[in-house]
Amino acid sequence: MDGTAPITTETLRALYGEMSDLVRRKSIDHLDRHCRAFIALSPFLVIGTAAADRTADVSPRGDAPGFVRVVDGRTLAIPDRPGNRRIDTLRNVAENPEIALIFFVPGVNETLRVNGRASITADAALLQGFAVQGKVPQTAMIVQVREAFLHCAKALIRSKLWEASAQVERSALPTLGAMIADQVAGVDVAEADTRIAAAYRNTLY
Repeated sequence: MDGTAPITTETLRALYGEMSDLVRRKSIDHLDRHCRAFIALSPFLVIGTAAADRTADVSPRGDAPGFVRVVDGRTLAIPDRPGNRRIDTLRNVAENPEIALIFFVPGVNETLRVNGRASITADAALLQGFAVQGKVPQTAMIVQVREAFLHCAKALIRSKLWEASAQVERSALPTLGAMIADQVAGVDVAEADTRIAAAYRNTLY
């Protein structure tokens, strides 16, 4: 730390200036036809949550395009597919309903941001509608939308996220099993990689 005074909201606003009127007004309190179309095409989103003690978490979610269901203009339903059973996102929502989502569409540099409040449901009828390959999720999140807005493309343009020339060879990093074995004592690389490969094959749903 450089010993300077903490940066306040007022200091930041002085540094960055005021947002434009368009940026201020583009935030809406519902899912209009453009938001709905974006969500219908999106196979991937990132969810931000925070626990009651304010520790934060961010988690990816992915499935076939449109796996997030628009229930109505102010409500989303997100199925919870099998993961690592840490339940970070679900636990946070149970403690603190505030949630933030960002939706991605492959090949599209703009993104969609949605903020609101979430709850967890185990309603059998609702969950049955999310079944894939005969497998029903254990829970789903219901998000009550407070704010939605389309985000400009600058971050994805700078990162070249969708450009083939920017794709990294998988060999640039060790296997997941090898990295975990370096981080966790007593893990066998070959066994870890075998288990991970089996999970990818057999327990996506």
